[in-house]
Amino acid sequence: MLTISTGPGDNEGQVRTTENGVIHKKPRNIIFILTDDHRFDYMGFTGKVPWLETPNLDKLAEEGAYLPNAFVTTSLCSPSRASILTGQFSHTHTIVDNQAPDPGNLTYFPQYLEKAGYQTGFFGKWHMGDHGDDPQPGFTHWESFPGQGVYYNPTLNINGKRVSYKDSTYITDLLTEHAVDWMEKRDEEKPFFLYLSHKAVHAGFRPAKRHKGRYKGNKIELPTTYDQTKTGAYKDLKWPQWVADQRTSWHGVDYMYHENR
Repeated sequence: MLTISTGPGDNEGQVRTTENGVIHKKPRNIIFILTDDHRFDYMGFTGKVPWLETPNLDKLAEEGAYLPNAFVTTSLCSPSRASILTGQFSHTHTIVDNQAPDPGNLTYFPQYLEKAGYQTGFFGKWHMGDHGDDPQPGFTHWESFPGQGVYYNPTLNINGKRVSYKDSTYITDLLTEHAVDWMEKRDEEKPFFLYLSHKAVHAGFRPAKRHKGRYKGNKIELPTTYDQTKTGAYKDLKWPQWVADQRTSWHGVDYMYHENR
């Protein structure tokens, strides 16, 4: 799930008039937050799960807009990330699964913001076509980790230098703290774009210690299609072997679509 917040610069209302009389308002600041594998309706305000508490997301929805009919073009990690960053379908940007390499000729939308004078910062999971964590074009500040990363005691690539964290450091807290710190220390005379890409709530679920057991005893109702490849009408269909392998695998990790030639 993603959230986008835009806000005025520190001097909202100021305008600038050029020699030809064109009036320009100060650019808005942009905060883009991506949560990983977050079901679109699993938030407190939707009422889908009565016991679920998401106060910050609820506030964003209340003060902004909730778009329940917005859909990704490829419901898989790396292709979706590439589509968000490029505005292209997966067959165009060619990152069609979780291991297809970046072709090296893509333009990311933060590059346009950077050229327009924005300070740009990336914090979190990149995982777009490979397991690299190196700084990418379009970001003046960079903090990331390889592949899926870990929930506790991560190592971050901070502008090309790897820094390890111990003492049960939780990745969601760390990324959020670093993002806020970057915003507070930025040049307030320039607009900024912040891309905060969380690892949570991806499978391999490990909550922060303060949240452990918070929902113990609460039942999650599985969708009717949960076991459709193992039971019911789907079980009796004579799938080609490659389809059966795809349907019962960790999608995007086993049985890749791309080929390295």
